[in-house]
Order: sequence, then structure tokens, then C-alpha cells
Amino acid sequence: MGDDSEWMKLPVDQKCEHKLWKARLSGYEEALKIFQKIKDEKSPEWSKFLGLIKKFVTDSNAVVQLKGLEAALVYVENAHVAGKTTGEVVSGVVSKVFNQPKAKAKELGIEICLMYIEIEKGEAVQEELLKGLDNKNPKIVVACIETLRKALSEFGSKIILLKPIIKVLPKLFESREKAVRDEAKLIAVEIYRWIRDALRPPLQNINSVQLKELEEEWVKLPTGAPKPSRFLRSQQELEAKLEQQQSAGGDAEGGGDDGDEVPQIDAYELLEAVEILSKLPKDFYDKIEAKKWQERKEALEAVEVLVKNPKLEAGDYADLVKALKKVVGKDTNVMLVALAAKCLTGLAVGLRKKFGQYAGHVVPTILEKFKEKKPQVVQALQEAIDAIFLTTTLQNISEDVLAVMDNKNPTIKQQTSLFIARSFRHCTASTLPKSLLKPFCAALLKHINDSAPEVRDAAFEALGTALKVVGEKAVNPFLADVDKLKLDKIKECSEKVELVHGKKAGLAADKKEFKPAPGRTAASGAAGDKDTKDISAPKPGPSKKAPATKAGGPPKKGKPAVSGGAGGTGTKNKKGLETKEIVEPELSIEVCEEKASAVLPATCIQLLDSSNWKERLACMEEFQKAVELMDRTEMPCQALVRMLAKKPGWKETNFQVMQMKLHIVALIAQKGNFSKTSAQIVLDGLVDKIGDVKCGNNAKEAMTAIAEACMLPWTAEQVMSMAFSQKNPKNQSETLNWLSNAIKEFGFSGLNVKAFISNVKTALAATNPAVRTSAITLLGVMYLYVGPSLRMFFEDEKPALLSQIDAEFEKMQGQSPPAPTRGISKHSISGTDEGEDGDEPDEGGNDVVDLLPRTEISDKITSELVSKIGDKNWKIRKEGLDEVAGIINEAKFIQPNIGELPTALKGRLNDSNKILVQQTLNILQQLAVAMGPNIKQHVKNLGIPIITVLGDSKNNVRAAALATVNAWAEQTGMKEWLEGEDLSEELKKENPFLRQELLGWLAEKLPSLRSTPTDLILCVPHLYSCLEDRNGDVRKKAQDALPFFMMHLGYEKMAKATGKLKPTSKDQVLAMLEKAKANMPAKPAASAKAASKPMGGSAPAKFQPASAPVEDSVSSTVEPKPDPKKAKALGVSSKAKSAQGKKVPSKTSLKEDEDKSGPIFIVVPNGKEQRMKDEKGLKVLKWNFTTPRDEYIEQLKTQMSSCVAKWLQDEMFHSDFQHHNKALAVMVDHLESEKEGVIGCLDLILKWLTLRFFDTNTSVLMKALEYLKLLFTLLSEEEYHLTENEASSFIPYLILKVGEPKDVIRKDVRAILNRMCLVYPASKMFPFIMEGTKSKNSKQRAECLEELGCLVESYGMNVCQPTPGKALKEIAIHIGDRDNAVRNAALNTIVTVYNVHGDQVFKLIGTLSEKDMSMLEERIKRSAKRPSAAPIKQVEERPQRTQSINSNANMLRKGPAEDMSSKLKIMYRTYRIQARSMSGHPEAAQMVRREFQLDLDEIENDNGTVRCEMPELVQHKLDDIFEPVLIPEPKIRAVSPHFDDMHSNTASTINFIISQVASGDINTSIQALTQIDEVLRQEDKAEAMSGHIDQFLIATFMQLRLIYNTHMADEKLEKDEIIKLYSCIIGNMISLFQIESLAREASTGVLKDLMHGLITLMLDSRIEDLEEGQQVIRSVNLLVVKVLEKSDQTNILSALLVLLQDSLLATASSPKFSELVMKCLWRMVRLLPDTINSINLDRILLDIHIFMKVFPKEKLKQCKSEFPIRTLKTLLHTLCKLKGPKILDHLTMIDNKNESELEAHLCRMMKHSMDQTGSKSDKETEKGASRIDEKSSKAKVNDFLAEIFKKIGSKENTKEGLAELYEYKKKYSDADIEPFLKNSSQFFQSYVERGLRVIEMEREGKGRIPSSTGISPQTEVTCMSAPTSTVSSIGNTNGEEVGPSVYLERLKILRQRCGLDNTKQDDRPPLTSLLSKPAVPTVASSTDMLHSKLSQLRESREQHQHLDLDSHQTHSSGTTTTSSSSTANIDDLKKRLERIKSSRK
Repeated sequence: MGDDSEWMKLPVDQKCEHKLWKARLSGYEEALKIFQKIKDEKSPEWSKFLGLIKKFVTDSNAVVQLKGLEAALVYVENAHVAGKTTGEVVSGVVSKVFNQPKAKAKELGIEICLMYIEIEKGEAVQEELLKGLDNKNPKIVVACIETLRKALSEFGSKIILLKPIIKVLPKLFESREKAVRDEAKLIAVEIYRWIRDALRPPLQNINSVQLKELEEEWVKLPTGAPKPSRFLRSQQELEAKLEQQQSAGGDAEGGGDDGDEVPQIDAYELLEAVEILSKLPKDFYDKIEAKKWQERKEALEAVEVLVKNPKLEAGDYADLVKALKKVVGKDTNVMLVALAAKCLTGLAVGLRKKFGQYAGHVVPTILEKFKEKKPQVVQALQEAIDAIFLTTTLQNISEDVLAVMDNKNPTIKQQTSLFIARSFRHCTASTLPKSLLKPFCAALLKHINDSAPEVRDAAFEALGTALKVVGEKAVNPFLADVDKLKLDKIKECSEKVELVHGKKAGLAADKKEFKPAPGRTAASGAAGDKDTKDISAPKPGPSKKAPATKAGGPPKKGKPAVSGGAGGTGTKNKKGLETKEIVEPELSIEVCEEKASAVLPATCIQLLDSSNWKERLACMEEFQKAVELMDRTEMPCQALVRMLAKKPGWKETNFQVMQMKLHIVALIAQKGNFSKTSAQIVLDGLVDKIGDVKCGNNAKEAMTAIAEACMLPWTAEQVMSMAFSQKNPKNQSETLNWLSNAIKEFGFSGLNVKAFISNVKTALAATNPAVRTSAITLLGVMYLYVGPSLRMFFEDEKPALLSQIDAEFEKMQGQSPPAPTRGISKHSISGTDEGEDGDEPDEGGNDVVDLLPRTEISDKITSELVSKIGDKNWKIRKEGLDEVAGIINEAKFIQPNIGELPTALKGRLNDSNKILVQQTLNILQQLAVAMGPNIKQHVKNLGIPIITVLGDSKNNVRAAALATVNAWAEQTGMKEWLEGEDLSEELKKENPFLRQELLGWLAEKLPSLRSTPTDLILCVPHLYSCLEDRNGDVRKKAQDALPFFMMHLGYEKMAKATGKLKPTSKDQVLAMLEKAKANMPAKPAASAKAASKPMGGSAPAKFQPASAPVEDSVSSTVEPKPDPKKAKALGVSSKAKSAQGKKVPSKTSLKEDEDKSGPIFIVVPNGKEQRMKDEKGLKVLKWNFTTPRDEYIEQLKTQMSSCVAKWLQDEMFHSDFQHHNKALAVMVDHLESEKEGVIGCLDLILKWLTLRFFDTNTSVLMKALEYLKLLFTLLSEEEYHLTENEASSFIPYLILKVGEPKDVIRKDVRAILNRMCLVYPASKMFPFIMEGTKSKNSKQRAECLEELGCLVESYGMNVCQPTPGKALKEIAIHIGDRDNAVRNAALNTIVTVYNVHGDQVFKLIGTLSEKDMSMLEERIKRSAKRPSAAPIKQVEERPQRTQSINSNANMLRKGPAEDMSSKLKIMYRTYRIQARSMSGHPEAAQMVRREFQLDLDEIENDNGTVRCEMPELVQHKLDDIFEPVLIPEPKIRAVSPHFDDMHSNTASTINFIISQVASGDINTSIQALTQIDEVLRQEDKAEAMSGHIDQFLIATFMQLRLIYNTHMADEKLEKDEIIKLYSCIIGNMISLFQIESLAREASTGVLKDLMHGLITLMLDSRIEDLEEGQQVIRSVNLLVVKVLEKSDQTNILSALLVLLQDSLLATASSPKFSELVMKCLWRMVRLLPDTINSINLDRILLDIHIFMKVFPKEKLKQCKSEFPIRTLKTLLHTLCKLKGPKILDHLTMIDNKNESELEAHLCRMMKHSMDQTGSKSDKETEKGASRIDEKSSKAKVNDFLAEIFKKIGSKENTKEGLAELYEYKKKYSDADIEPFLKNSSQFFQSYVERGLRVIEMEREGKGRIPSSTGISPQTEVTCMSAPTSTVSSIGNTNGEEVGPSVYLERLKILRQRCGLDNTKQDDRPPLTSLLSKPAVPTVASSTDMLHSKLSQLRESREQHQHLDLDSHQTHSSGTTTTSSSSTANIDDLKKRLERIKSSRK
């Protein structure tokens, strides 16, 4: 037992590992209890057991093991970390638990496995269980199968992967153990339940008895879709949902997620691919060529056996296919043909999509072999071609099929039609677009008229199938001239057709399996994916819709709706419809006369051939009238034109008659159903007259009308052939001119280029120059549509002529073809057509290319040539390639059939000789251009191998391969490349070069696609592996490509695809996906290819208005719809944008630079912000270098790749400088049209330009500077502000260039620096330029110093950073520079500062050497002699700086406002410079101290009154005032330079903006409010408003009053406008009252008026009736609360009391108004406990006293409501409660307190409260305060004094502190304040003494003089200084000091001497003013301030430098001063101001 006691003491985890089984048992039991108790799945307890769980399940003792299994199960279920143990525990369960005899152990083991699956570890569990199936112990095998079965049954086939299980099933069925076989059967049944018939093929080879048993079991299974009964942790919410649904009685949606599971699994997917190429007999290729058919048969049989494998591994089957094709095509033995066909079938079925690349070769051979009659051969061929069809698309083989349709052999025709019919069945409306349908229908229509009945029937079936698939609307246009009988037959066939996709052809997205080929089960679903894939393409609906649009127009038979004028997209001229007119028989002249006489007056017909021209003219007039009145249906067009052609017909000699005749022809063509038959009667005559001077125009009109009726292509062809069959050159040239014009009007669709070209060539060879010129003009117009390929036809012309043609083409370069205006039914211009052909975006564009004559070169590709290309000797191979290149060059345009060439070239792509690889790539590039879009069919067999070359190790080979791929993609579009698995297979290869090139290519191509095939998802797993590739470049490229994949696949699909990754990888990839989600660009609006359609060259118009012409549908706008948030931020409505983007010239969309037509900058949302974050987070290099290293350039390149067009980026980073020039030229062109893009990529553009600064080439530098000038002009117009990041990575490098030796470059750089100040604050520019002065380059130093001077001159001293002192010391150092230019520049700069700042400069620059100082003094003297020079020069030199500001001052749009103050400065500066240039005299040299520069002359002059001569301000040396107190710079509070900087310069601008707030024009007001809001919203800018708050609030409630009285009553005004204005006002106020420091500046009177305005607004019933009125009122409510909480509590309480008093006095005021005021007061009362200490109680009590005086108790009681009296009592009660007896000490402001009703009331209340507490007698209460104080201990006294001195020391409460100190000294005359003063500075001591003296004077009431300014005394009650002078940098309206710290204290002293207060809250009245008894018991209303405020705004020109003198005058009037000299000076100034005022009156 001793042992027992030993282990019992051990901790649990050690017990679990003990060697004694008892100890372990006990340990497991305890562990189980612990596990059950732990509630938190992430508890650290779990981790202790991590390593032990395997031991729990593998315990050697069976009893203990059971307990261990129980504990392990609980652990797995609850522990967060359990997943880490999956592998070891499950393998333990398999090996040690499943072999246990006890059933309980096995059950627990299975449960543990299932629990692991539930915690998302399914794959690991499945892996271990599958390993278990190989165990020798059958028990274990059975248990593993059972576990898998249960898992599948519970979790479903989505979680449990079936493929690996199915793979081992046949082996399990062969097991010797019956138990295993039985279990296998059970699991097979379970699998069948989930995937149904997909399980059959893999099991087809098991024992037939077993198969039969299975079949029986399968039949018994229920048919419904199975649902999982257990879910993963992450899906458990779904489980809950399912239960709810079941309890609700239905599982409507329950299976939604999993119901689609059944069709999801395709048997093919479950099969293992078999590799057969290596298993081919060694001598196969010899045997297949053998002469004996038996040998050939043997070879084929060997293949047949191999291809029976249902799934084949991908490989190079080209040779095998070639051999089989040869047998099918050439073998004489029909049995072998059938056998080879079967082999092809097997290959196609086994390879599926991978066979697609060979389809093009085999299809024509098979179709032609249908000439065989033997049924077995025919059947084999049918199976083969059907299987092959499923591996490719109809589009890819259409060329081959159509070629065979013209075969003479009826059987071939029949079988081809049947094949087409079968193929159509697999199509849907989307995969069978019009472009495909059209050629097929045309061919089939020929067949329905065939002599052979079987051919006819087959054609009917095919047409019927097409009808069923796409619907009648789409097919009918092609069946227009089919007679009724045949039409019925087609319809009848269509009804019989069974579509693969069920009835709803176009919509069937579910992939049903196709009927497997006879004898084969695995041929399922191959096309399934294909069809769904196409459905995903975005469509505005099935293509049936287009012709419906025609209904809108008049039903013109003669003019079929040719939709999609732009680029001929959509239905091109539908021949079907025209054919009706062609059929119109030619009528005899007699019939015509008869018909004509029925509609024309008799006289008219008689006079037609009269010999008198006047009669003929009269007859024509009659004729015209008759035609005009005729109805379309009744007009016999042919008869009428016959009449006109009747003698004299077109030989008419009188021009007037002729003109009428031609006009009538035009009328008939327009008004009647004009047929081609009629047209032929007149055209000859028209062509004859087209050259006639007088009748030519009428002839052209008539021709145009006919072209409109009979289609331009036909008319043009007729006219051209007629013109060139006659000799008259005038007619020829005019015909060409007419055609040029007609093409522009009608568009180019359907024109036969070939026919014209021969005519044009004739014309070019004409001797008459006019004909040649016309021909060249016509070529120019054609060039717009055809593009550069047109030139190829004329290369053999004479050089002189060719140069003329080139010149014409050059002219057309860059133009986009006009939108067609004729020949389209006007309604079909809608975008539907564009949408319909969205699937094959190349159709329209390649229209023209199709017309080019193509040469057949297949006969030149001989077998000798092919063998040459494959020769062992590289030289011979090279010869072969040279020959091919020659053949292609010669042919120019070739047909798609190129025989054996593809295979030969493919072999050369992996040639060991790299030169040959490159040559092959060049040939393939040529081939793409020569073959045009038809190269599509070679993408799979040749295109993909080119991609493989991207993995080459040589850089130049890769570059060539990329160029080739791009050349191909340009012709084919991207769809072909992305379809199928080929691309994903390439990406799978672990070749870093291949991966990075391919990903780069995809990243470039994907953004411009509108839709992609679903196969793109196949690339995603490989993309993820690239994200973690070892190679950094691959990772980088993969990250760049990520957003573009996401753009097409969506975040959900991408995230789902991470499921298969390892957990660590998954987290990383998901994080990257999140990041990519933020940068994901929007899909392009129009199909990307549309941009390259020759028609679609319209510019990347940003947002074209709806009315813009058809080009909209193709405009290559890649910009997404503006995101509303973004639009708001930019402050520009899309309306404004559409105006900018109407039409911008873009690059031509011609073949070779197709890709250049889109925008050059792609707007990536949040792109710039993300880049800045990356730079801040040091994820990328900071842009900081002395010379740019490669890594910087690479980094910039990668950053640009997502937002700059690829082709432009190539130019920008090209090694040759000329390409940089090109890039800059393009950027200049696109600057205006792509403002958004430029601003979005601005940081990158600037960085790229800094790289250009390091180039040695001057032309690039000049061009870059030119661009920068334009750029900064644009930015300032857009009111953009540079961000810090942009500035710091650009300005230093720009400054380097200011030292260039070339004068013109320096000039440009200076100009750019000037412009930059408009988008970046000068104060921030200053340090950068300062840095530039440290350069070694003396030119740079000199220029920088000069620029600094200019900045100071323009912006004042505040630009000097960090402080003026430091900056000037730095500048002054350069006075001693060894370079003369630098010395001069430094001196000039300091002189400039001197002019602005006066003698102060000498203090700021510190000590200088004697020599330097004398130079400086000398220079200053010289400059003083010509004081006016500087400012004038400045006006001349700096005009650019002011450009374009005014025009934009009102624009609301801001960039990311980097620095609002700079914006205000700029506006201010504009003013200043304008003022200076307008008023004729320049500023005087400013010798006066800046504080006192009130430019009185300016003010007087401005008024325009007669000028009075006055003494110069200069004479007053106001310095004297300061002399006594020259002290070191005080350390009290340094004001940040930035702060001063804002204040001094922004003040007058803010004044100006505020004045606009009160404007009568709503828009002006809104704009002003928006600007103020900008300032208030940014914490660092808001302080600029300080000192303007009252002024702003006054303007605001003036506006409120204006709205209330004027705007609301104005019927004409849109109420929306008013609501908008209200929102602005309220929004601004809320912003303002959130900033406590600003809110506290509002004074009482202003707050009173504001509250009055807001309450009135709340009660305005008119607002409530408006739509958004309620919202406004809610906002006002919110605002009122803010005002009450944030304002200065004393002021707001006071304001509310006065407002209540006024409202009760006013008879008109509504009771509701007073009630709301009282509610506000109650709210204030609620706030009192928190705010009582910050309230000036004396003032409040004075207000209450006044209130009680006006409303004695009796009067209050008479009020209707008892609210007022209750409110007052509550307020007083609360105050008493909070302050206690001390409250009686606060009645200081009330004169004769004894009479005050208030004091009596307070005493009563105090007494009452004392009685209640019973602690003090009444007497005590009366003297309470002093008594308590006297008793207070010394410590208390010290605390009290410390508190007072603290107040004096603080800027805000200094006045209050002094007052308290005065009271205290008065009470305790013996109090000793010495100790407190002793520690402080001398200055502080004298300040306190002076302060006390002043208060004493005030209290004694000395020297109270009535104010001399004529402002009513009531203004003084609230101490509202009447601010007629400006806000200045030193004192502003509210007396708040914001001047530079140097003067701060001086000013304080000055004000102190004059008895002014130094507090921030000037609102607390100085006691002097309160000593006078107020005559009227009211508070000054702010309207008293208004006049003066607004007049001040008018004067805000030069004022920002001047002191607020007027406030001095108001205050100081009543005080005596100590310094007589200052009084004299101030009086002097005062008199001048008085004079100005009176002169203004």
C-alpha cells in the first residue's frame, strides 16, 4: 500500500503517465473531471495535456484505455488546442483501439474520429483512416470503413472527400474477408446516396454478382437529395437554422446548400487519370504506316484498348492524333477508318477539354469522311465528332464546319447538318450568339433548297434546333425570305427537338449529364462546365431582345434595323430582311404608267415630256406635292421613278427641272418602300449628275436617301461601279466625296472593302488630280474604321502617292470615328446590342479584318518544309523557319488553314538553340497579325506552348515570348486563353520565371475584361502556392495579380478556395485576400475589347451624358460608377464630371496600339492611402536617396503596375530617353481628361518625375518640367493639397534642379515652386528650400535664398520655420559666402525681411561679423532709398502665383485637404496683390512696427471720398511705448509658429468667408459654410477660427433670420435648397460646438440671439411640412443640447435668462417659445452641479436680480403658466444648495442690495435650509462666509491663496484671480502674501501689484468717463468691443492674444496699463462697466455689433497685420494711464480713426 500513497500525491498529469495502471486509471478519471469543469475552450489548462492525449487512447490496459478514451473524447470536444493532436491520436485510435474486442472501445474510437472531423480536421482524419485500410488486421480495416461511412452519412460529401475512398473501393470488394466486403458494400451504398450514378463508372469492373447486389441496394434508396445531419463547428449556425425549418414543418431551404451536391460530383472527377502514351507499342508509329492493313489494325487495336480508360492523363497527344487523323482521312480500309474514329472518340472522352487543341485538325477530316455510306463507319464517325465537339466550342470549329457545308457530296452535307443540329442542342442562347448563328443559318438556308431530300431534312432539323435554343426573335431575321411551307417545317422540327439543357435553353444552368456515347458510361458532363461557363457572362438578357427595339420606329420594311452602329457590333445588316425588296419584279413601262396615273394628277403625266421647260417645271411641282401627300403603303415607288426617268429623263437640260427631279427621287426614297429595283432605275442618272455644279448636291441627297432605303453597302457598290465605268473625272471625284461622307453618316458595317479598294486604286491612278485627292480623302475615312491594316493594300503604289496617303492617315490618327447617324432605326442605338455581343467582344472590331482578302497558304506548307523545320541540323531548321517567315510576309493576310505548320512550329518552341526559339516566336507574332482573329483556333495547340516559353531562363527569350503572347491575345481576346485547364497547368509548373511572367501578364489583362470563363478558378490554388513561393518576385507578382482575380471571381469564391491550404498558409493567404479586397478595382463598364474596336476609339470619357451618341456603348470607360462616398469626399457631383468628360481626344484604337485607347491611369480605390500606410509601416522603402538605386525603381514599377496602363508603364521605364519623352507627351495629353486618375496616382507620378531629374538628357528634363507646370496648375484648379508624403518625396529633388547651369531650367523650376505654394503651404515649403541652401552647388544656394526671400515677401514672416529667428540666422550665414551670387541673394532676402519686419531683423539674425554687418547695413540703406521698388517688382514677378485662384475660390471641391490654412492664405494673397495692382500706389516701405501698420491711407482711399492730407503714420515711433519693459523672451507660453502662421494670414480670409455666410444668395452661403466646415472638422486647423466665433455666429443667425422671413416665404425657391442650407448651417454649428475651446468664445448677446434663432426654427410649422423637415428639427434639437453643454456656462445661463425675460415681455411671442427657453434653463440647472465652479455667479445673480426687477413676484404670478416662477425658484434653489451660505457673497454686482428682492429670497432660502439642518442660527448664516473663513486654519488659508495665485498665473482666469486676491486682501488686511510672490519672477510680482492697483481704481470708481465712440452704454454692459478694426495677429475681436510670443507679454503689459483685461473670455465685463447703473435692464443684442462687423469685413484687405486698436479705444476710454507718452500716441491714432469714421459717414 505504500506504493499507493506515493502515487496518490502526484499531480494529475504525472499520474496519467505513471507505470502503475491504477495510478493511470485514477489520473484519467481526474483528468475527465477537470476537462468537464473547464468552461473556457482557450484555458491554459488544456495545453498541459497536449502531449498526453495519444497515451490516453493507446493505453495498454483495456480497462484503463476505456477511461482514457472517454477523457480524450471530452478533450477533443472542448479544447481549443485539440486540433494539434489530430494525426497522432487518430493513428493511435486506428492501430490500438479498432483492434480491441470490446465494442465500447471501438464506439468511443469512432466518436473521437468524428469529433475531430467536427472541429475542422476532416482531411487529417480521413488520411489516417485511409492508411488504416492497408492494415493487415481485417478488424481495423472494417472499423476504418465503418468510421468513413458514418462520417459521410453524418457530415455529407462536401466534408468527406469521396475521390480517395472510391479509388480504394474496388480493392475492398476483392478482399478475402467477408466482413470487409460487406462493409465495403455498405459504404458503396452510402456513397451512392450522395453522388448517385457518378459512382457507376469507377465500379464497373468489380465482380458482377457484387455489382448486381449493389444495384439492388441502390434501387431501394430514397430519391430525395440527402442532407448532412451533423455540421462542422463553423457551420453550426446552419444546423440550428435547419432544425428551425424542420420544426416549422418544411425544409424549404434546408437542402438549398447541399441539394446541388448531387450534380456537383462528376464521375469523371472521381476517376484516376491513366497515362497511356508510354504504353503505346514501341513500333506503333511504324505499324500505323505499314502497307498491310492487318498491321495497321493491330496498331489501332492497341490504341483502342488504351483509350478505353475513362480518364486519360494530359500529355502531348499531337503525334497520336495526327496518325489517327491520317487513317481516318486517307486509309482505304473502311473498317480501319471506323476503328481510328473509335480511338479518337476514346481520346476525346478521356481527355475532355485537354483534347480541344487537336479538335481543329480532326474535325474537317471527319466531316469529309462522311462520304462513306457504310452505317458502321458513319456511326463511328458520328460518335467521334460528337465526343470531339464536347472538348471544344462551336466557335472554335465553326470555320471548318462551314467550309465543309459547301461540299458537293450530299451525304457530307447531310451529316454536317445533322452534326450542327446535335451541336446546337448542347448550346444555350448565350453560347450561340448571333455572330455564330448568322453564318450557320446562311449555309443551312442553302441546304433547305437542296435537291436531295435527306440534305433538306437535316438542314430543317438543324434550323429547328437553333430556333428552339435561341428563340424565334433571334433566328427570324435570318429566315425572312423562307416561304411559309418551309418555315412551318422548321417550326415543326423545333417542337420535336429535345435539348440537353432541358426546355429553357438559355437559362439551364444545371449541368445534366449528356447521353453517354454508346457502350461508354464516362462521357458525362464534359460540356456541362462549358455551358454554365458561358452563362456566367454578364448579359442584359438573352440575345433575343435586340430586334424588338425596332418596334419603336416607323415600320420601314426597306430599312432593317441595323443595330449597334458603333463598330458594327450587334446584328450587321440583316440580309434576310432586305431580300424582300430584291424580289420586287421589274415592271413594264405600261404597268408603271397605269400605277402612276392612279396617284398623280393627269396633267402632270401629260406634261412630263413637254418641250416647254416651264411646263415641265410646273409638272414637277405637281409631282412633288403629290408625293409629299402620299401614304407610304400606297406609293408605287418603281412606277414613280420610271415616270421621272421617262424621256427626257436624266438628259433634262434645264437645271431647275433637274433639281426638282432629283429632289423628288430623294423624297420617294425617304417616304416610300423603296426597293433596289427602283434604285437601279435612277442610280445611273444620279451618278451622271453628281458632278454637275448646280445639281450635284441634289443628286447626293437623293443617293443618301437611297442608301438609307437600300442599305449603304449595296448602294455604294452600285454607285462606285457606275462612276468608274464612265469617263467623267468630275463625277468620279464627287462620287468618292459622297462616299466618304456617307461612310461617316452610316458607319462602316457591312461595306465590302475589297470592292472599294480596287476602285480606289483606279482612282489613285487617275490623271485628274481631283479624283486622286478624293480617293485619298476616302482612304482617310476608311482608315478611321479599318485601321493601319488598310495601308497594306497600297504598299506597291508610287512613293509620292504613298506619302500623300500616309499624310492623310497621320491626320486621322487619334480621331475616333463619328457615331453613325443614318441607316439605323433610331431606337436600336440603345446599348442592348453591345451587351448581346458581350460574349465575343471581337466581333464588331474584326468585322473589317474579315473583309481583307486572305491567301490560302496551306499548299505552300509542304511536307518537305515541315521536315526541314524538324531537321537535326540547326542550320536546316533555321532555313525552314526563314522560308515560313517569307511565305507569311508575302501573303500578308492568310486563311486559318495552315496545314502541318502548327505542330512543326510547336516543336521549335523548345528548341535547344535559343536563336531559333526567338525566330519561331517572331514567326508566331507575324502569324497572329496575318491570320487575324482566326488565330483563335490555334490558341490551344500553339498559344499555350508560347506561354511555356515564358519559363525560359534567358531574359530576351522571355521578352519575345511575352510580346508574342500579347500579339496573339490582341487578335483572340482572352476568353480562349482562360478556357480549360491549360493555363492553370502552366501556372502549376514550379518555374519561377514562368510563374512571374504569367502572373504579370494576367495582372495586366484581367482588369480590362468584362467577364471571364469559370475555368479561371482553376488557377487559384496555384496562385495561392505562388503567394508562398520561395522566389520573392513570384510572390510579388502573385500579390499584384490577386485583386484582379478577385475582381472576376469575387471574394467569397477566393476565400473558399483557401480551404485546401495548410492552416498556416491559409491564415496568410486570407490576410492577403483582405488586403486585396481593399484594392480590388471595379469591373470595366463596357467590354474591354470594345475599346479596341476601330469604332470604339471614343475617348475614355469619364461619364458621358445619356444623350451622347452611340459611342457610349463602346467607350472604353474603365472607371467604375463613382462610389457615392467618394463623390462626396471629392465634393464634385457626377454632373460636373460629365461636363468634363464629354469628349476627349484619345489615342487611336488602331490595330498596333489597340491597347492604348483606355485611360492611362486606373483609379484604384484607396490605392494611395494604402501606399502611404505601407510606407509608414516600413513595408516599402521610404523614397529617400542621393541617387536612385535599382530597388527604388523596381519598387515604383510594381506600385505603378496596378494603376498605370501597361503600355505607358513600358514607355516610362524604358531604357531609352525618347520613350520617356513619349510617355510625358501622353501624360500631358491625358492630364485634363483624367484628373481623377492623375490625382489618384499623384504620389507615383511625382516619384517617377524625381527619377527623371537624375537623367542627363536635357530634353526629358525640359519636358518633365513642362508637365509639372501644367500638373500644378491643374492641382491648384482642382484645389488639391499635396500630402506630406507626396511633398517629402518630391520637393527635395525638385530643389536640386534649381541649381542647374541652364538658365531656362532654373526659371522653370522657380515657376514650379511658385505654383506649388498654391497646393502646399508655404510654411512647409520653407524648410525644404532652407535645406537646399546647404547644397555644395552655389547656383542652387543662390536660387534657394532668393526663393526664401520671395516666400517671406509674399507670405510674411510666419513662413519662417521653425522660428523666424533660427531661419534668419541660417540665411545670414550666407552673407559671408565665397560666391558673389549667393552673398547677394542672402543680403536681398534679409532686406526683404527688413522691409516686412523693420529693425527687429537685427535681433533675429543675431551677431554677425563686422564685415557682414556693414554689407547688410549698406544694402538696407540702399534699398530704403527706393522704397517702392520691392513691392512693384513683386507684382511683376509673381503673377503666376495668383493665376487661377479667383476662378476657383468658390469651387467646393477640395483635395484631401492637407492644410486648409494654406488655402485661406492663397485667397488672402490674391486679394492683396489685386488690391495693390488696382490702387495705383505701391505700399510705402514698411518701417513701422508691424503691429501698428493700420494702413489708414489705404482705408481712406478705398472709400473713394476726397482725400484729406494727414500726418504719416511713420512719424510715430511707437517703439517708445515698449522701452520700459524690454525683457527677455518670456517663457510663459510659446505659441506654436504654425498657429501664428495660420492666424496672421488667415484672419482676413476668414472674415471674408464669414461675410459670405450671411449672403442673400443661398449658393454663396452654402459655399462659405462648406469652407468653414473644412476648417472646423480638422482639429489642427480649427484654431484658425479662434477670435471669429461671435462674428461667425452673428452671420449665421442673420442667415437663419433671412431664411425664416424671406426664403421660406419665397414660392419660387426650391424647398430642397432651403433644407440644404439649413443642413449646412446646423452641421457647421454642431462642428463648432464640439470644439470646447471655440464654443466658449461665444459671448452672451450672441448666444442669446443664436438661441432665439434656433428655437424659432424649431417652432416653424412650415419646416415640419417639408419632406426632410423632421430631420432638420431633430438636428436643431441636437445642436441646442450641444450649445447648452459646450458654451461658456456663465454666458449661456445669462443669455437664457435674458431671452426668457424678453419672451415674457413680448406680447407677440408664443407661449411655446418661452416654454422651450425654460426647458433649456432646466437643462442648465441639471448641469449646474458639474459646472458651478466655472460659473461667474456674480453675473448670474445680477441677471436674476434684473429679471426679478422687471418681473416682481406679483407680476410673475399673473402669468398664464406657473412655469416661469417655478423655473426661477428651481434655479435659485439649486444654486443655494450647491453654494450654501457663500452664495450671499456673490451679490457684489448688485447696487443697493438691500432693496433687491433677490437677496431677501436667498436669505429666506438659506434660513429655511439652516432650520432644517438645525446646525447654525440665522445670524451665523448672514455672516457665514466671513465667519467660516476667519476660523479656517492656516493650512486652509495657504490652500486658498495657492488657488488664487494659480488662477492669476493661468491665462484664462488671471482677471478672476486678481479680483479674488483683492477681495481677500480687503477682508484680511493682515494676510501675508509675500511668501507666494517671493518665488515668482520680478515681472510677475510687478504684474500682480499693478493688477491689484487697477482693481482698486475700478472699485473706487475713479475717472469714469462716458465712452467717446458713441456706442450705447448697453454695449459696455457686456463689454462687447465694437470691432471696427480688424482681427490681427496680436489681438482679435474677443481680445484673445495670439501674437508671436515675443510680443505677447509686452502687449499684456500695455493693455494692463490701459486697464484692459487680459482674459480670453472678454465676455465677463470689467467691473468698471458694471458700476454704472444699467438704464435698460437688458443685455446688448448682437445686432448692435453687426454694422461694425460687416463694415470690418469690407475692409479686410491689408488688415491682417494691424492691431485691434479700436478695442483699445473702447476700453481705455474710461481709464487713466500711467504712461503719458503712450496716451498721447494712442490719442493721436484715435483721432485719425475718428476722422476716417466721420468721413465714411
